[in-house]
Amino acid sequence: MRILVIGAVASGTSAAAKARRNDDKAEIVIYEKDKDISYSGCGLPYYIGGEVGDIGELTPRDPIFFKKKYNIDVFIGYEVLKIDTEKKELSIKNLSTGEVFKDRYDKLVIATGATPFIPNVKGINDPNVFFLRNVQSARNIKNFIDERKPKHAVIAGTGFIGFEMLENLMEYGINVTIVEKQSKITPNLDEDMAMFLENALTKKNIAIMKNTSIVEIYENKVILEDGKEIESNMVIMATGVRPNVGLAKEAGVELGITGAIKVNNRMETNIRDIYACGDCIETFSLITMKQVYRPLGSTANKTGRIAGDVLTGGTLEYRGNLSTGIFKLFDMTIAITGLSEREAIAEGYDIVTCHNIKPDKPDYFHGREMVIKAIADKKTQKLLGVQIVGYEGVDKRIDVFATLITYGAKVEELFHLDLAYAPPFSTTKDPVHYTGMILDNALNNHRPIITSVEAQRLIANGEKIQIIDARENKQYNESHVDTAVSIPHSNLREELINLDKDVLTITYCNKGVTGNAAQNILINHGFKKVYNLSGGHKFYKETKK
Repeated sequence: MRILVIGAVASGTSAAAKARRNDDKAEIVIYEKDKDISYSGCGLPYYIGGEVGDIGELTPRDPIFFKKKYNIDVFIGYEVLKIDTEKKELSIKNLSTGEVFKDRYDKLVIATGATPFIPNVKGINDPNVFFLRNVQSARNIKNFIDERKPKHAVIAGTGFIGFEMLENLMEYGINVTIVEKQSKITPNLDEDMAMFLENALTKKNIAIMKNTSIVEIYENKVILEDGKEIESNMVIMATGVRPNVGLAKEAGVELGITGAIKVNNRMETNIRDIYACGDCIETFSLITMKQVYRPLGSTANKTGRIAGDVLTGGTLEYRGNLSTGIFKLFDMTIAITGLSEREAIAEGYDIVTCHNIKPDKPDYFHGREMVIKAIADKKTQKLLGVQIVGYEGVDKRIDVFATLITYGAKVEELFHLDLAYAPPFSTTKDPVHYTGMILDNALNNHRPIITSVEAQRLIANGEKIQIIDARENKQYNESHVDTAVSIPHSNLREELINLDKDVLTITYCNKGVTGNAAQNILINHGFKKVYNLSGGHKFYKETKK
């Protein structure tokens, strides 16, 4: 059997390696038009910033490695021009010599990846404009910085790459401005969590411009669509990627609703003996079972392994994803898994949402707070999604949440998890436990919560509500929720006579615990509708529009 693979980054090399493990007699050949293979694309920003000293650490495998270890032939600098599905042949061009030749296959794997989305901007092809997509582009950026020593830069886009580049450009002392076309930063975060993150960045003096985009680029400035000019010596376009499907489409391979290659859970396309994997395919959500396009390195490796297994007679199947992601931004960590609130509502779920602010470990072990937003389905009481903005320990918690969602955990189960505890690592009740307790109380114990967004809407609309600040008077005087009255928790029982039991009531404290205690008192004394403010005053203040 002769197996040909188009593409030699994450998914293509994974497919070839798995195929070789299953079948030691097969002829396996990979064609790659780039010069670098099997590299860690996610590590490229850290090479640019100097945290990774040698780019060779991100490209540990070369064609010699694959030939020696796997007996796989990898040809770099070879572009596949055409797939002939009837003759089962590829037309291939040697980019060094210009020679075009054909190669036949019994099984074909398309792993052509993705290419940057290039907006229609004047000056987009100028030498001071960069798209970070492969190893050579990382070299080009670093060389430009070393040689030209830019003082000002603009980054377009606030996805993973945009923010990772922000941190690493600032390592050089470059003054960076972020430009985001949307009304909020970080596409995968809900608006309230994005606002919380934005406020944290603003405190670090990061310039962020939203609701605008670049229309012209010059050597020393960019011009935005509103006419504003920003000083800039270099521009990083982090405006997203598109699946590289031209070759497949021309060959008759079916595309899905996302515009990426349509495959089944065995990575099979609509054409017999042709498989596809990695950033060029669409996958599906484990929660909704609907098609999604999620070009992530982890997914690419997984789908590549499945393709290599199936085409050699294996039984692996893709089981869906949760769009789990994480990135580092200065000393902060931002992570997501599952559905966002916006996505859950769009899918028709009746949801409950909570915001939990807890330290990753005790104060005496220098614990630092993280904000956990969790979304659950009221009908099934299953966890649907989680977003976290914090510092240490975020990776640990997001992986726990991803595992829980994968296996359909209900919110009541979170409290009963036997998680590892010792003061250097966590609090006695972990933030995961607290998240489950809050959601369980809201769903089953008649302790409803209200989000900052909903509270702001009620206040703005002049609804008849009473809002009780259960903190001490000093905290109330410093800052408080609009229209709130100060009734410290310790005085609440004596003040009950002055409150209306039939009016919608919101209680809050700084982060939520004392607000919940005040809520309990009111409910136990016959108040009809009492909500605790999710995330307390701290989250309200940081997300108020």
